[in-house]
Amino acid sequence: MKTVAAPPDSETDRPTDGARPAHRLPFWVNQRLGLVVLIIALAALFGVLRPAFFDERLVLFPLMRDISTLTVVALAQMVVLSIGHMNLAVGRMAAFGAFFAGFGYDRLGLSLPLGLVVCLVAGCAIGALTGWIIARTGVNSFVVTLAMDFALLGLVSLLYSAFTENAAFTTRPDGLTELRSASLADVCLGQVCGSAAVPQIIQFTLIALVGLGFLYSRTRMGRELLLTGANPSAAELSGIPTGRRIVLAHALSGLLAALAGFMAAVGTGTFRASIGEDFMLPSFLGSVLGGTLLTGGVVSVVGALLGTSLVGVIRKGLDLLGVGLESLNIYLGCVLLLALSADRVRTVVSYRKVVRST
Repeated sequence: MKTVAAPPDSETDRPTDGARPAHRLPFWVNQRLGLVVLIIALAALFGVLRPAFFDERLVLFPLMRDISTLTVVALAQMVVLSIGHMNLAVGRMAAFGAFFAGFGYDRLGLSLPLGLVVCLVAGCAIGALTGWIIARTGVNSFVVTLAMDFALLGLVSLLYSAFTENAAFTTRPDGLTELRSASLADVCLGQVCGSAAVPQIIQFTLIALVGLGFLYSRTRMGRELLLTGANPSAAELSGIPTGRRIVLAHALSGLLAALAGFMAAVGTGTFRASIGEDFMLPSFLGSVLGGTLLTGGVVSVVGALLGTSLVGVIRKGLDLLGVGLESLNIYLGCVLLLALSADRVRTVVSYRKVVRST
C-alpha cells in the first residue's frame, strides 16, 4: 500500500478512492513487485545452497520473528519520514519503552498485556516530547533526535543500573514464554491452523500494518501528515496544524519503537539495556527499500514489510553461508545505496513518462 500526498491546491488532479492514477509506471519498475521477486529468488537460491534454510523451527521461525520485529522498527521510521523528518533515536526509544515493561513485570507484578500498555505509553510520551521540541524550536529533526539518542543512552543505562543487578529484568510474566516460542499452529483451540514457521508475535506486526495502512489511506489526519511532508509551507497555508502533526508523527514513531523494543525483549526472553542497539540501519533499510521517500510525502506500508523481509532473508542466508558480521554490514550498506539509486531511476522514468504524455 503506497500512499502519496495530493497537492492541496489541485482538485481536478487528485485521485479519488479506488480510482487509478492518470500516469502509471511500467510494471517492470514497480518497486513492490521487484521486492517480491527478489525475496522469492533469494530464498530459493539460499535454499539450494543450504537446504537447512527451509527448516521451519530452526531457521524460518526465528527469521519470521526477526522480520516481525524489524518491520515495526521500519514502520516507526516510516512515520516520521512521511513528514520529511527522521528519527535517529528509534533504537533508544525502544530500550526506553522496554525498560518500563520490564520494571512493571519485575517490581510491580503486572500482567503481560498491562506491561505492554505501559511500554507503549512510555514510548509514545518520549516520542511526543521529541516532536514537541522540534515543532517549538524549529531545529532540524536530525539534530534533535541525535541529541535524544545520546540522552536516552545515558538515561536508560542509569535506570537499569539503579533498578537491576545485571543490567536486565529477567522476570517473565505468564504468557511471555508462549509468546516467544509458540507458533500460530500451536493455537486456535488446539487445532493446527497455520504454519509452524509463523510466530505468534507476528500479530503485533499485522495490527501495526493494518492501523497505519488505514491511517494513511483512509483518514484526513493521514493525508495531512503526508501533505506536511510534501510541502510544509503549503500545508500550513491550507490550514493544516503542521506543529501538531509533527508531534503526532513523532509520538507514533515512539510508540512503534517501544512496541518493537517489547517484541525484541520477548524474542530474547529478557528486558535489558542493549535492546534496540542494532535498530538504526534496519529502520531505514526497510522503509526506504519499500518505497518511502526520505523527503516526505510518500509512504508504503506494505513496502516496509517487503523491504524488511528482503533484508531479513539476506541476513539469514548469508549467515548460513558463513559470512561474517563485518562483511554482512558492508553488503547491507550496499543494498541501501542501491535502493536509493533505484528510487532515483524510478523518479526519472516516471517524470519522462508524464512529459511524453502531455
